[in-house]
Amino acid sequence: MALKRTLKATASDHRRKLITAIDPKSSISEQYRTIRTNIQFSSVDREIRSIMVTSSGPSEGKSTTVSNLAVAFAQQGKQVLLVDADLRKPTAHYTFNTTNTYGFTSVLTRQMSLEKAVRETEVENLMVLTSGPIPPNPAELLASKAMDQFFRDVTNAYDIVLFDTPPVIAVTDAQILANKCDGTVLVVYSHKTEKELIVKAKELLVAAKAKLLGVVLNYKEIQGSNYYYYYGNK
Repeated sequence: MALKRTLKATASDHRRKLITAIDPKSSISEQYRTIRTNIQFSSVDREIRSIMVTSSGPSEGKSTTVSNLAVAFAQQGKQVLLVDADLRKPTAHYTFNTTNTYGFTSVLTRQMSLEKAVRETEVENLMVLTSGPIPPNPAELLASKAMDQFFRDVTNAYDIVLFDTPPVIAVTDAQILANKCDGTVLVVYSHKTEKELIVKAKELLVAAKAKLLGVVLNYKEIQGSNYYYYYGNK
């Protein structure tokens, strides 16, 4: 599919990155909703319930993208859970202005139930599961049987589950999750991410049997406007 949709960079402050919640009527928010729609129509034969968002490298906008997509899905009336599965450099607790004393790792290590670990947000229908304490073995934890049970639990409890993961080239975490999720979105920083790295990221995801839904091209300015593009998988 060929999708072209707009995104706009927001301020560096984590809270201000939630443009879909702060200014839902803006053209930027509308484009996130269009991306949401394109994801929903990206597969005719199967329902997409779990989505992983990653990037080839750091600081390409994946956390901003997944947070705004989570809000967009929640605004549609769906019960949404955003999971901060970046167990190396988590940010969801900053974005949603909460603590990170417990969370995803607490559930996987059976120190806390899913119901007690998830937190409400200011956005109706949107829950967040912060990373929790950073473990010494993130990849092993994500590949554990506890993770398989976690997937069963969250897909039974929520309409949409979105995962924010580490960059796919840096560590194996994203590749492990890619095989479990119904779809994967790759975020790319225009004029910053090298083409070779994008190709490498896609190869790693394909090798992990990821179902690549599309690519978000961040910070791509269109001549004569302040818009940024979203491209679907080609």
